Amino acid sequence: MKKIFVVSFISVGYFLNAQSLSNSPYATYGIGDVKYDNTIETTSMGGISTAFISDFTSSFNFANPANNANFELTSIKLEATNENNYFKSNYNDMKSTKHSTYLSNISLAFPLSSKAKMGISYQPYSSKSYDIVTEQLDKDNVTPLYRNNFKGSGTLNAAQVAVSYKINQELSVGARANLYFGDLNDLNEFRAYNPATGSYAGEYVNGYQTKNRVRNFNFTLGTSYQTLNTRTDKKFTVGATATFGNTSNMTTEYINSTYRYSDAQETTKVYETIIDQQETKSKNLLPLQASVGVGYGSENHWFLSGQVDYKKGEDIAYFGKTFDFQDTYRVSAGGWYLPNYNNFRNYFSRVIYRYGAFYERGNLKLEGTSINKFGISAGVMLPFKTSSITRMSGLEIGLEVGKRGTLKNNLINQNFINLKIGFNFADKWFRKTLYN
Repeated sequence: MKKIFVVSFISVGYFLNAQSLSNSPYATYGIGDVKYDNTIETTSMGGISTAFISDFTSSFNFANPANNANFELTSIKLEATNENNYFKSNYNDMKSTKHSTYLSNISLAFPLSSKAKMGISYQPYSSKSYDIVTEQLDKDNVTPLYRNNFKGSGTLNAAQVAVSYKINQELSVGARANLYFGDLNDLNEFRAYNPATGSYAGEYVNGYQTKNRVRNFNFTLGTSYQTLNTRTDKKFTVGATATFGNTSNMTTEYINSTYRYSDAQETTKVYETIIDQQETKSKNLLPLQASVGVGYGSENHWFLSGQVDYKKGEDIAYFGKTFDFQDTYRVSAGGWYLPNYNNFRNYFSRVIYRYGAFYERGNLKLEGTSINKFGISAGVMLPFKTSSITRMSGLEIGLEVGKRGTLKNNLINQNFINLKIGFNFADKWFRKTLYN
């Protein structure tokens, strides 16, 4: 991409029409702003999940499907996320805010037997939603010369089915099938100003459109090993996952054409002439990913874990050109603390408190600058009044605070505060009728 496109589109254009852009201006590249694997439990602990085996019987781990040795109940989770983003750029000291709320996770999990467990979930994986207008004036900053419209829309969803199996008291394995589906569209329209009419109306438009139709499937393999010292109740856990095996294509259609709009709402094109049209297929939209983690804790009391994630960079067609994403690395640390679940005189002694932090080298690199991200997080699991340690249902609340991006090269510094709220309903539903 040319420098004028990067700086103008990402920085200037975003602030000219900030309320029309999706949560992050960096989401305009590639497949959008990725929001996958952002369950409250995981996010509240800084993103750790690979070596996290819940001590309780009501929590199913989708990130590493091997980590469900203790899961015994039927669990239904419903979660929503409220994102609050605050943007700043050195370009004319511009500032802006953006807020959005969306359903972030729906899942159902249940035991197949004492050793085999299964879960089904749905999450939005990424999204685009922006409408930016930039205008170039003459050297006196009076008369318009031309205008660019940048528009993006679409959502990429993820549905998954996970199965885990406990080989023995210490070793477990698991697998997860992932289906990604959705359509993502980007459009860049250029039009010249007509001094005779004093407007852009009725003029020919040069449009560059990219349409991505995603129907992608891959799978995740996971394993975990946990030892328990029965004398001290101390646990040590090691876990690892790998995601690979793309089996279907992403179809990208690129169209460069000129046309006019026949209506004021600019929904109907007329007199369209195709200048260039291409179609490509790619299997590297969601390439190799891997994770390894270790954890240590005291049973039913506290847990601490560290984790390293890796995602191979991918290429994606964008406005007729190939855009390269670099390899991504993420380091996370976090855990939880439960004061005393047997203290029924003090409700807050029965609350699970979560904490965490992370640093991520992002896959996006603009003008030689990596768009990195870091943050801290915290959360609580507020058990229902009738909840017990063997049937732990309750209200989940998580908070994530952090920073993404930079002020260099007139790019954008993004500060964010994300609030997550959800419910986990867990009980021995269906057990008597379905299993012996």
